[in-house]
Amino acid sequence: MRVVIAEDLYLLRDGLVHLLQAHGLQVAAAVESGPELLTALIELRPDVAVVDVRLPPTFTDEGLQAALAARRAVPGLPVLVLSQHVEQLYARELLADGSGAVGYLLKDRVFNADQFVDAVRRVAAGGTAMDPEVIAKLLASTARHQPLATLTPREREVLELMAGGRSNSAISQRLFLSESAVGKHTANIFAKLGLTPSDDDNRRVLAVLAYLDAARG
Repeated sequence: MRVVIAEDLYLLRDGLVHLLQAHGLQVAAAVESGPELLTALIELRPDVAVVDVRLPPTFTDEGLQAALAARRAVPGLPVLVLSQHVEQLYARELLADGSGAVGYLLKDRVFNADQFVDAVRRVAAGGTAMDPEVIAKLLASTARHQPLATLTPREREVLELMAGGRSNSAISQRLFLSESAVGKHTANIFAKLGLTPSDDDNRRVLAVLAYLDAARG
């Protein structure tokens, strides 16, 4: 698996290189600026990109802008954002095409190497890896919109965990519910959001995220 890393801090960038290589992944490029990232993604077309949001030259949103531009040039290019910040507008835009292969993790909430490498592999395989805090902020910004506002507090909890890529079994363990109870909550969520249920967890997540993007305003 070939990975492109974009991180402006040398120690963190070098640490990511060594971490991924130690887990059998090939680092095709490790860059420190937005323009370098865009060039690397389009020319190398890696299996996945690990991207910081704020890169030189202006340290605002160059990483996400480069990732979005690369996905327009290479549809479905897998991108895992690794940042200290939740940039809601660009997070929504990254999720908006519904093609999957996206993730958004917060640096201070990645607690071990296995968790991070699992997220990298999941995104590379076309799945999603969303930090619950990111999902919570996306949900909060759309809470005033119908029909999202019709969800019960428990259904919102289930939706956040679903959007984070968790299966019904994982959700039941996290919320201390039976799998059948989670299944009922899931069915209610899809019914209220007007989405067709699917046994495929990744498609469920993408459908929910696409709906949330359409509901923003």
